[in-house]
Amino acid sequence: MKQNRPAPQILRIFLIGTALVQSGMLAQSLNTSSAEHWVSTWATAQSLAPGSGRGGGRAGAAPQLGPPPAPRPQNGPGPGRGNNPQGIIPPSLNDQTVRMVVHTSLGGHRVRVQLSVAFGASELTIGSAHIAARSKESEIIPATDRVLTFGGKPGCAIQPGVLMFSDPVDLEVAPMSDLAVSIYLPKDTGPPTNHPVGLHTAYISKGDTTGLAVMPEPSTTTAYLWLSSVDVPAAPKAFAIVAYGDSITDGYATTRDANLAWPALLAKRLAANKATAHIAVLNQGISGNQVLRDGAGISALARFDRDVLSRPGVKWMILLEGINDINIRGRNPGPEALTSEELIAGYRQLIERAHTYGIRVIGATIMPEEGVPTASERGEEIRTSVNQWIRTSKAFDAVVDFDAVVRDPQRPARIRADFDPGDHIHPNDAGNQAMADAFDLTILRK
Repeated sequence: MKQNRPAPQILRIFLIGTALVQSGMLAQSLNTSSAEHWVSTWATAQSLAPGSGRGGGRAGAAPQLGPPPAPRPQNGPGPGRGNNPQGIIPPSLNDQTVRMVVHTSLGGHRVRVQLSVAFGASELTIGSAHIAARSKESEIIPATDRVLTFGGKPGCAIQPGVLMFSDPVDLEVAPMSDLAVSIYLPKDTGPPTNHPVGLHTAYISKGDTTGLAVMPEPSTTTAYLWLSSVDVPAAPKAFAIVAYGDSITDGYATTRDANLAWPALLAKRLAANKATAHIAVLNQGISGNQVLRDGAGISALARFDRDVLSRPGVKWMILLEGINDINIRGRNPGPEALTSEELIAGYRQLIERAHTYGIRVIGATIMPEEGVPTASERGEEIRTSVNQWIRTSKAFDAVVDFDAVVRDPQRPARIRADFDPGDHIHPNDAGNQAMADAFDLTILRK
């Protein structure tokens, strides 16, 4: 007799619900952490798994939407070492360890990590995991190496759709420093839940090498695999800002391993100012992301709960999205064509949802893109109209005018030549610095 099986969507909802219950049970068991004020010091937003069938790209490649993939700028990500070129996501791992480097914003005396199988198709087995202060490349500082546990055990099995916190562990985490998170995968993982444009070299070695000071004969990638966040208990007044966006927020054209995307540079500004040193910045950009529709990652509307609300300690969000919506659906008129009103309605939804949870929102104007193959006259009209609304509607709690910062004064539809890496849309290192410098830090003290 044929048995009825739950629909995949219902099953996913059930699994997520189960994960929330399990997370609650874990929180109750961790009495030492329940009273602590946890704030994410680093986080990343995960795209769909390669080949997952819902907007994901081909296995091993980051999906691209909007402007076609740009030639890599000279100061951008370059070739890697080993047998895995930079930026290529392995289709699976099996009896291998991946060591990933994260750059903190806040410091703390304890730390926990979050792993995600948000877009996995099968159970993920974690054999062991470590965290340590990073020295250089794949090398850690041995005296700082800490074993991570999950419910008191050295490993765990994470079901599809589930996000899993490690147990907190004592470790002195300095602000604006590098940590190395090492995860051993003893079984075939299938396509990893990932963040493709990580812009930090990650190292993959055979076997369980989580506790070694240096990864032996590693292959490399610049993607983050399964790693979702790193959190620290902080002072009661500490909080996080989510930089919510697409490839420009992701830092697509910035120098690899240098922390020069504008969210990282904003974090550096905040850390250097005593009045704002208690504020973390989390880069939740996904290259190719849209506000309204799925594609390279689920839409900004669809991922809001996971990438904003689930981050501990968030009080502000910076919204810089819309150029991919414009380039994909704003070029030509028709029944499915994007309108300014439709994009603005998406912004209003995000603002309302953020305000519902006490999160203030900074609206960032959409930057120019003349010279990009997908740019169009109609798209420019939408961009100009939406920017006018961002500046004047007072729907946002504050505004940062990135358009005014990076545009060519003589050709306002085009990015300044000294900020252009050659693709006419993604600001280079200097452009990202100008964007970070554009913020009025006094706003964030409120």
